[in-house]
Amino acid sequence: MAKTVYITGAAGLLGSELVRLFCFHDWNVKGCDTFIGGLESNLNLFRTKNKIDFKEIDILDYKSLKDHIAGSDIVFHCAALPYEGLSVFSPKIVVENIVGGTVSVASACLANNVKTLVNFSSMARYGAQEPPFNETMERKPEDPYGLAKAQAEEHLELLNKLHGLSYFTVVPHNVIGVGQRYMDPYRNVVAIMINRTLLKKPIIIYGDGEQKRSFSNIKDCSDAIWNLVNSERDLTGEVFNIGPDDNETTIKDLAYKVGHHCGIYPKIEYFPDRPAEVKNAWCSSEKIKSQFNYNTTRTLDDTIAEMVAWIGDRGAEEFNYALDLEFTTESTPKTWVERLM
Repeated sequence: MAKTVYITGAAGLLGSELVRLFCFHDWNVKGCDTFIGGLESNLNLFRTKNKIDFKEIDILDYKSLKDHIAGSDIVFHCAALPYEGLSVFSPKIVVENIVGGTVSVASACLANNVKTLVNFSSMARYGAQEPPFNETMERKPEDPYGLAKAQAEEHLELLNKLHGLSYFTVVPHNVIGVGQRYMDPYRNVVAIMINRTLLKKPIIIYGDGEQKRSFSNIKDCSDAIWNLVNSERDLTGEVFNIGPDDNETTIKDLAYKVGHHCGIYPKIEYFPDRPAEVKNAWCSSEKIKSQFNYNTTRTLDDTIAEMVAWIGDRGAEEFNYALDLEFTTESTPKTWVERLM
């Protein structure tokens, strides 16, 4: 009998990739989303063919979530408002969604005797420690988003201790790929750069552009998740970084890569540093590589090329400020205050 998986944030980049993955393997798939951060088009095929039992549910709506999760064997908690930079100026909505949302999902799992909860965290949990970040490092977040992710993990640890909640945590880093919301002005740097370039606008860089990041192709992430879910090991309480640990690049170099794949020599506009932004951030994936024979196969250049082709076919769009700043200070990015994106 096929297992049933439930995916919160099913219309997002990660969630919709998991929908594809488990539909392909003929599992029963259920999920929810509010489309704040995802794209309805990511689910159109699966909804049309009745491949997913989908409902538009906010994970903070506990009763609706609990009822819909019923009968699931595994829950993948992808839903979040992954707005790290924005969280500095809109902490309320980000924190309540991540912490309250994670506890809501965990409670629904306990109420339904779900076998395993797979929690997706963020490398923001590591803060400004020396990269590459590994799973033995303590949680030292620098901003409200990272703190919320860390606190969500702590709640899961406590619920395991109190009630035996079975869960493990996966930490993707800077996931990118086809299906990413590219008209969002607050997040998804690669998608923002591509969209602005195709709109014939300059690429915006905060600071000097020398900050380094590593980027994970969504397909590589789903390969890792498949390995973990099908493991016969008890992974309760474990943390796994997933993604490449050999493609860190500066944001300035990233801009030129995007320009190259768009066929345009990019113009760059520099703005002051965003407050609380970690200078260098990338992860080690040695743990999952050594324990599960996991390896990434997609290059950053290939991923950017795929995204350029997809956004070009779908059509570049003006940016949508769906979330408001809760307050502003002198350090709030001018691009957000004056909606310059």
